[in-house]
Amino acid sequence: MAVIWQKITGNTRYEVRSAGRTRRLYTNGVFHSQYHPGRALSGGIWDLLMLPAFLMEPGKLKRVLVLGVGGGAVIKLLQASFADSQITAVDLDPVHLQIATEHFGVSPATVSLHCADARQWVKDYRGAAFDMIIEDLFTDINGEPERALAATSGWINQLLRHLNREGMLVMNFIGRQSFTGSGYFTNKRTRSRFRSVYSLQLQQYENLIVALSRKPVSAWTLRSNLNRDPGLGAAIRRGLLPYRISKIA
Repeated sequence: MAVIWQKITGNTRYEVRSAGRTRRLYTNGVFHSQYHPGRALSGGIWDLLMLPAFLMEPGKLKRVLVLGVGGGAVIKLLQASFADSQITAVDLDPVHLQIATEHFGVSPATVSLHCADARQWVKDYRGAAFDMIIEDLFTDINGEPERALAATSGWINQLLRHLNREGMLVMNFIGRQSFTGSGYFTNKRTRSRFRSVYSLQLQQYENLIVALSRKPVSAWTLRSNLNRDPGLGAAIRRGLLPYRISKIA
């Protein structure tokens, strides 16, 4: 794998590596994003962050908020399958936004990009509600990924202020224990605000992607919608995304 771009700012080392046409972003050695412009799937966790959009009825995904851009892989995946959706994306790191636009093909002409602290941005936001919020806020500690914000009930409720009544919140957790310690489990009132909750996993990753929906949804709908998507349906039938989806009571 070749390093095609690198930058050191303070104590942070950024690298963009290539494997054929695939682009990968590493920050302090932590793998943050992967994207291949000629494929329907990225081959990683970023696919699972996008898949919950298929739990929704066709045509319902109009406005998406992405908190934590990294290289922008999930943005590119959403644009490939939901071309009419308006995407707003927030990242604290200006270098990540630079990499997303210069190396991952994220265009400021089609995505509203904001360099800001996600917590403050969410607190200050006064615009229209979103159909989906993807929260993927991570940093690194001693070369290992860590959530940048604890998923407390307070944080989840802040995000819910900007989610419409039939919307979906998608969150990335490192392992099931991280999720069971979150505000969804520890606060009954927060838990009651969701009608359907699913987890998605890939065997080779520890991460648990959780989709929390304010309206009832089903895994059958996800599979049906994926089958109708020309690129994704074919890729999944070829076994290129052996994901597991489980309903959480």
